[in-house]
Amino acid sequence: MERRVMVITGGAIRIGASIVRKFHAQGFDVALSYRQSESPARALVAELNTLRADSASCWQAEMTDAASVSAFGSAVLAHHGRVDVLINNASSFYPTDYGHSTQSQWDDLIGSNLRGAYFLTQQFSAELVARRGAVVNLIDTHADRALTRHPIYSIAKAGLKAMTRALAIELAPHVRANGVAPGAILWPPSLEDASDPAVMEGRQKMLKGIPLGALGHAQDIAEAAYFLACEASYITGQMLKVDGGRSLA
Repeated sequence: MERRVMVITGGAIRIGASIVRKFHAQGFDVALSYRQSESPARALVAELNTLRADSASCWQAEMTDAASVSAFGSAVLAHHGRVDVLINNASSFYPTDYGHSTQSQWDDLIGSNLRGAYFLTQQFSAELVARRGAVVNLIDTHADRALTRHPIYSIAKAGLKAMTRALAIELAPHVRANGVAPGAILWPPSLEDASDPAVMEGRQKMLKGIPLGALGHAQDIAEAAYFLACEASYITGQMLKVDGGRSLA
């Protein structure tokens, strides 16, 4: 029997790697792209291929470059022969102070978060329709509540949310498109040093804004992505917030 294939951009580390492991554990073959994390990507693929031979692959892809995105899509189809689920996870994230933002920052953040995802989905559309597949986009709570000092990133994620809704219409009735919006999953860089009293105070302040009183885990996002892709057969065009209630504050 042919094995279903899940494709994910930015799947080498962090949330992306958790999603890869979740789908692989559920019997999917997986194909992932990476931008700079070649060593973690190859290590993850080797680990999964040890569990099930020829079940995982990885490819370098620059989501801001149209030719690179197209080459990644073509390589996946040539290698695996099918695509059942596409997860657009790749993302750049850094501050761009308004008034000092640059065109290169715009191109990078819009390209990596939105444009590349759009054109990769378009490239796989016929295959996804044929397989009655699903698209899951990793959005962000800041698609709704812009993050201070990150205007371009917030715009890009808002665009990805709008894209999710648009594709839910364009790909219907055979393909569902949904989004997952993670909340606080990992401490931000400014709150990583647990030995600093000021950092601990900042952590407590952050946790007070989360009704469930704790950070989430990458596995929480992986479970949500799998649910939307494989179990939510009558859900499309929606964004599932996995944030411990933070967006309610």
